[in-house]
Amino acid sequence: MRFNNFHEAYIETLDTVYNEPQFYNAPRGNKSREKLSYHLTIENPIERICYLSSRKTNIVFNFAEALWYASGDNSLAFIGYYNKKMRAYSMNGKSLTGTAYGPKIFEFGNAKINQWNQIKDLLMNNDPDSKRAFIQIFDATELVIANNLDISCTLGLQFFVREGKLYMASFMRANDAFRGMVSDVFSFTWMQELMARELDLEIGEFFHHVGSIHIYQPDDHWTERVLAEASSVSKHKKAMFEFPRMPSGNNWPFIEMVLKYEALLRNDQISMTAIEIEQLDLPEYWKQVVLLFSLYQYIAYQRPMDDSLYHQLWPVYQHLVVNKWPILQSK
Repeated sequence: MRFNNFHEAYIETLDTVYNEPQFYNAPRGNKSREKLSYHLTIENPIERICYLSSRKTNIVFNFAEALWYASGDNSLAFIGYYNKKMRAYSMNGKSLTGTAYGPKIFEFGNAKINQWNQIKDLLMNNDPDSKRAFIQIFDATELVIANNLDISCTLGLQFFVREGKLYMASFMRANDAFRGMVSDVFSFTWMQELMARELDLEIGEFFHHVGSIHIYQPDDHWTERVLAEASSVSKHKKAMFEFPRMPSGNNWPFIEMVLKYEALLRNDQISMTAIEIEQLDLPEYWKQVVLLFSLYQYIAYQRPMDDSLYHQLWPVYQHLVVNKWPILQSK
């Protein structure tokens, strides 16, 4: 199962899980179609978006979730602002445990191990050919918590430096083929790109390994619409856009600045014009992320839109936000 990009991989995965399921079952009473031990390879992980109109990819949430992980935060307030459905998984109404991968990556366990820095040092300074560059996500103690609503779907992430490229493999105990896969692959490949830039390497292939890949029954009709759209065009049609590449080098100072503005915008402590964002001391890639968060502030707080934010977005982001929020079409 090799694909040039996520767009192709997503369509093929939906098709095979929905139309050729290995099992029909209902874990915790949730009816689903399922395949076991599913694997795929994406040759160009930077192309991490599904562009089908019917799927309505939420690019704002995609970046928010990836940056939520990078922040090391586990608060519901952060990610719940971008997706209110996340509140259903919080046991205390304030934080998330399994879904919040950031603390696992940057402060794992009682020893608060920064796994990111640990494997970066391993690959950069000690043993570039190592097979030990593994970030653990799932923690067995999650199963001890009675009636735990939020258990990590991801077991871990593994990085490989081979012939001047950084390859990455994700290992998941379970993955929702319709919903979760869209944001998971975005975040994982984004982290692969972030690490590659730090190590000054080209980006190799991305491997996605899933114990149980499934589609839940409530998403059957939506899945059918997406597959119908996909069948009306070539499944391997070249994407209409090229997804932006992250700047070379260490991006962490830029991430810290973006997170500062994200929090201010999310808490409605500031609003920013396109001119103000353009004047930030950030590469254009990161200015675009701030633009997305600024635009979403108007959506979240239901205020009339500042048209300049939309017009300053790159065409790929204009396409995605208009498709997700058609009210912006007139902008």
